[in-house]
Amino acid sequence: MVRLTAEQKKFYNDNGYIVVKNVISEKELSRLSEEYDKLFARKNQEKMESSWVGSDENDRKSDSTHTVKGIHNLQYHHAVFGKVLYNDALLDAVQDVMGTENIVLHHTKAHLKPPEKGAAYPMHQDYHYFPYEKDSMVAAFIHLDAASPENGGLFVFPGSHKLGPLEDVGAKEGNFHYVDQKKYPLEKATPVIADRGDVVIFSYLLVHGSSPNCSTRTRRMFLVQLAAAEDNPLGVQQMRPAQGLLLRGVNLQRDATISKRFEGVIQN
Repeated sequence: MVRLTAEQKKFYNDNGYIVVKNVISEKELSRLSEEYDKLFARKNQEKMESSWVGSDENDRKSDSTHTVKGIHNLQYHHAVFGKVLYNDALLDAVQDVMGTENIVLHHTKAHLKPPEKGAAYPMHQDYHYFPYEKDSMVAAFIHLDAASPENGGLFVFPGSHKLGPLEDVGAKEGNFHYVDQKKYPLEKATPVIADRGDVVIFSYLLVHGSSPNCSTRTRRMFLVQLAAAEDNPLGVQQMRPAQGLLLRGVNLQRDATISKRFEGVIQN
């Protein structure tokens, strides 16, 4: 069990993120790492680039030699990625920051930054990709490698989640979403130093990004995006595989939907 202390909850509420240790066991972490590497090896012949390309003059490492390898919906590739979604310690911590035990999956993804040529990501809010009515959504960023500014680690603007949705500058330029990079430059952001196995849980309103990987070390991450079962997407959004899968608690909205769907149907 990894329940957050009162101090940790306050830190999250004040800053919009928290680094949690001892969530993933060494055995589970080793299995995740093993199957992660095998999956990326299998997919290596396919186009997996996920790096941002923008018109901003501060666009670093967006040339064709720098990249981030990305795969979505890992629970469909190997069962170990599905099992970690039900990790009690992980869900305990998520429950503490979300304030509800009713937790549903939105999606999973993996980003791998190769040594010496891992691309940076601009400062952005996940909100602009999938806004929700009650802003309950959080990300659980599982580090399969130790991360620092040198190997493309996470950077955040603490407290920025309290500002609500910011201007989506990226939408004016293409399919990527990001905030004004002059107002929120990487150089002024706070680096999140993480050990292998650490999990960073952060609000989807937190302004965050990452540096390029200029080191000789790979940076691998597995990310789980989660929301409260009682929250609803805003507007028309593309459904992701397994979106809405209930990981903990109850889903009263789904109960009502299912009941209505089966009205008049004879059930044995």
